[in-house]
Amino acid sequence: MAKTEQRESVRASLDKQPHEVASMFDGVAKRYDLTNTVISLGQDRYWRRAVRKALAPRPGERVLDLAAGTGISTLDLAKSGAWCLAADFSQGMLAAGKFRNVPMVAADATALPFADDSFDAVTISYGLRNISETDQALREMLRVTKPGGRLVVCEFSTPIVPVFSTIYMEYLMKALPKVARAVSSNPDAYVYLAESVRAWPNQRRLAARITDAGWSSVKWRNLTGGIVALHRGYKLG
Repeated sequence: MAKTEQRESVRASLDKQPHEVASMFDGVAKRYDLTNTVISLGQDRYWRRAVRKALAPRPGERVLDLAAGTGISTLDLAKSGAWCLAADFSQGMLAAGKFRNVPMVAADATALPFADDSFDAVTISYGLRNISETDQALREMLRVTKPGGRLVVCEFSTPIVPVFSTIYMEYLMKALPKVARAVSSNPDAYVYLAESVRAWPNQRRLAARITDAGWSSVKWRNLTGGIVALHRGYKLG
């Protein structure tokens, strides 16, 4: 019992040590998808569809879905007919999604175990924010993408309406941890989530970092008033 209680209190700090982040996500894996649906008020489904539309995978293409967690996003991408691979560095998350009919691999986004030019498209949803070496991860995604290939980053961002932004930040810091206690297997992790969202760069600054990593024609689109933003980029051929 003591061991279980210790695991359920796991929470990463904002310096994002990889072992801490992996352990934290191991602790939320059991009810991760349910918790995401509850705390996003069902918007997670809409955001997944938006990612698939932005990435536009096609039959015969190879797609890498990073920070895929339990593979629910990978399964959605695979509806396109493309071959889609789920990659995550949390063994617990991958184990929780092993019932899904998608290939899975444990991988560190800062040192991907794939050859250069392996994928037609790469995407990462709500995971870039949790990587300590963000710029290195973006360069690795570029390395494994084929010339002419594309990137879509889906990440929490900065609401574009000031009043809405204030309400949203109040929800993040006060209401979200309380909601998580009711449904999550590791509610303390959602305190980290709230803090990490507040510390994350806004849409324009993230676009600049993606560009600096070598991606071209980087643009973004706001979802749900900027709570989430989709950033798209291409690898020059």
